[in-house]
Amino acid sequence: MLVSIREIKINAGRREADPEGVQALADSISKVGLLNPITVDRAHTLIAGLHRLEAAKRLGWTEIACTVSGLEGLEAELAEIDENLIRRGLNCVDEGEQLARRKEIYEQLHPETRQGMRNGQTFKTAPSAVLETKSFAEDASEKLGIAPRTIRTKIQVAKKLTPETKKIVKSNDIGIKSALKLSRLAPKQQEEAAAQLAAGEIRTVDEYAPPAQPEEPLAEALPFSVPYSFSGKHFATFEESIADLKNPNKDCSYTPDSLLAELDSFIEKFHREFAWYSDPFCAAAFPDISQVQLDYLQKRFGTISAAIHDLVKQMKRSMKK
Repeated sequence: MLVSIREIKINAGRREADPEGVQALADSISKVGLLNPITVDRAHTLIAGLHRLEAAKRLGWTEIACTVSGLEGLEAELAEIDENLIRRGLNCVDEGEQLARRKEIYEQLHPETRQGMRNGQTFKTAPSAVLETKSFAEDASEKLGIAPRTIRTKIQVAKKLTPETKKIVKSNDIGIKSALKLSRLAPKQQEEAAAQLAAGEIRTVDEYAPPAQPEEPLAEALPFSVPYSFSGKHFATFEESIADLKNPNKDCSYTPDSLLAELDSFIEKFHREFAWYSDPFCAAAFPDISQVQLDYLQKRFGTISAAIHDLVKQMKRSMKK
């Protein structure tokens, strides 16, 4: 049906039309006409065909052929996002933001696909219609032709980058691989590294060296006092320290202080490295973990806890009364 162009509404926040693409389309339409109508909902809100609509405006049309879809609300927005993504040409930040919004909408329309639902009790007791519902990653991959891992990566980039870093990435056409590495940095470091990358001061994010920060003493970092002291030997010259290292008769046995200091350092390192697995880049895989895999992981974690308890028990048995 023909609809007055003045009646067609465009949702706020929609991707802007590419001026060059609009002109090329206007030139084509002026020669062969509009081959594919635009798509609107019943309220004449645009679902698909922004570039065709803008080309028609540029040609001075007052009406345009439309397909009126029964899609409304979230379903209409989902269709609009899919059209934006299928057209490509988006930078990795805009694409990630569109995918993140698509995930929100899809999981609102299909709540059974949310994290923790497909592999838990709901999954086992759900009716067949629910079991057949694709996960967000599967649905998006099938419809958009993007690998599930790539989808998760782009969503992480959109969620983790700071607004300032996003501006730098978009204005300098920084690619997805570099954007992903930037997303793993602390907010301030993201912006510094992105600015250096854009200015050509570094060739890759891997070359970025954050300013050295003074290490906080362990005693101040913990909410309780540390019951040991670092009593190391000091040497007047470098030669004396080398001679001490080479001394075959040197007593290298642990003292309570040196043992606790080493164990404390190990625990701090463990916490720093283990925190990585809560990062959204890793958490993106959580929904696809099966119950069998989770049970295995819990058993493996249990071996760590058991080893710690065994060491503490051994210390208790050996303590002097």
